[in-house]
Amino acid sequence: MGHAHPTGSPLTRRTMLGGATAVALAAATGTTAGAAQAASATEVPSLWREFTRAPFTHPQIPYIGRAGHRAGAPRFLRRPVVADIRDFGATPDGTTDSAPAINRAIAAAGRAGGGTVTIPPGTFRIDDVIRVGHSNVVLRGAGSSRTKLHATKNLTELIGAYGSRYGGDKSSWSWAGGLIWLAPEGRWNSLVAAIRAKNWPFEGWTGNRRDEWRPLTGVAPARRGSWTVTVTDPSSLRPGALVLLRLADDAEHTLLEHMCGGGPGPEAYTWDDKTKLTSYVPYEWPVRITRVHGRKVTLERPLPLDVRPEWNPQLTTHIPELSGSGVEGLTLEATETPQQPHLLDKGHNGVVLQCAYDCWVDDVTVRHVDNGFGLVAASACTLRHTRVAGRGSHHPYFCREGSHDNLIEDFTIEARTTPAPAGTQLHGINVEGLSSHNVWSRGDMRMGTFDSHRGLPFANVRTDITVDNNGRHGGDASAGPLFGARFTHWNVRVTNARAGMIRLDGLAPYSATVGINEVREFDQIDVPDFAGDLHSRLELYGTTDVVRPRNLYDAQRALFR
Repeated sequence: MGHAHPTGSPLTRRTMLGGATAVALAAATGTTAGAAQAASATEVPSLWREFTRAPFTHPQIPYIGRAGHRAGAPRFLRRPVVADIRDFGATPDGTTDSAPAINRAIAAAGRAGGGTVTIPPGTFRIDDVIRVGHSNVVLRGAGSSRTKLHATKNLTELIGAYGSRYGGDKSSWSWAGGLIWLAPEGRWNSLVAAIRAKNWPFEGWTGNRRDEWRPLTGVAPARRGSWTVTVTDPSSLRPGALVLLRLADDAEHTLLEHMCGGGPGPEAYTWDDKTKLTSYVPYEWPVRITRVHGRKVTLERPLPLDVRPEWNPQLTTHIPELSGSGVEGLTLEATETPQQPHLLDKGHNGVVLQCAYDCWVDDVTVRHVDNGFGLVAASACTLRHTRVAGRGSHHPYFCREGSHDNLIEDFTIEARTTPAPAGTQLHGINVEGLSSHNVWSRGDMRMGTFDSHRGLPFANVRTDITVDNNGRHGGDASAGPLFGARFTHWNVRVTNARAGMIRLDGLAPYSATVGINEVREFDQIDVPDFAGDLHSRLELYGTTDVVRPRNLYDAQRALFR
């Protein structure tokens, strides 16, 4: 007996840690059977044993075993080479503007239906944004140590648009846009037009006015963790299609309360004045359909939330996504300029994926950037072997505007090479704006923090990370809580013993902190948003690297053969 995966592959007692045998321990932790027999009982937290018995509905730990490109596939798609940027006029002399040639090569690959655009070794100057706007197009350098794009201008110079849709004189380039920007071509064009008209748009899956969608079908009530839903009318649905699950809130804000785990604390919280937070609702979760059988529809991932009638649940259309595209093997280096005061970034930004699904970034370094790698209304994407280096960044990584099911693994944030100017801020690995089920795994953070930036992110995981915890969280008060339910920090090594944003048991509702070294509260601003019992768990406190499994994401993937 065990948990059935929707493909029919069983989660058996032999593949779960809940069994009594050393074989079961080895299967989920990656240890040998002999090592498993020698392990002390305290190394395997009770939270993990509980999770293996209810992997899709555990109250504190989210199921993130299918996060990332192609549900966490270990290899990225290889596409045939269709263009070399030198054939379009690019020159690796470091002085000639090669951006037009690179963009022409990318556009040609898009017109051909996809393929790989190669960038040879050398330094290529770019005086414009590099845009990947068609699906199945891969921009591939010769390696991050061999191919460099030297960006001479910022997004304010290239596009303009100080200000944001929330008002005030803040620069939206402080949390959006990249000098390498992956987004559907039509979406990118509409964004730029709105920005130049001084009207910063909604950035998500349903267009500039959040009305570029139509309902496909209603959805019957279902519980969080279900892989199958029952729909009213399946006639518009097909396997392989990407749809949005759209949930509206009600007047009592029961959807937002549900995202926090429910109970007296969220029920007593004041929601109505959190205008930035409520602008993120309806909640929109993109997911592929894997099977349609009558009115039963099977999804690529289990439901992240309950589906209740009072939230008017629907499967809907969305703007056309970017899918199957990637950037590989290069360094993007901005001209080194001083970091600007907080929220006045000029837009020396790195790589951003927007309205992207099943896309990736691999072996890419960004240097001297305001903001490093961004996920904006992006889902099921993987960032692997990425690095932020140079003079220091506002957001080394940001994940916002309803980004879900992404995987950031084997990542590095280097220590800044110049002192931080007065008035600047450092965040770290950011998540906000109802973003959920994202994973940061195997990280080396030589500066920054685990920045939950308000906007009620929920069900996110940070695992197997070393961090010099010297950043601060951000987020406007109108964006609401720092944490929703089911945040998990698992096997985290804090080198400066600072607790802020990493030890969760006094901060986040229905959260889990497992396997961190002893930390202290100092120089921090984080406080809990909800009164009363948070129903949070703390295990193996004061220890690191002896917790088994060591990496929560890898272990969840190992639960299914």
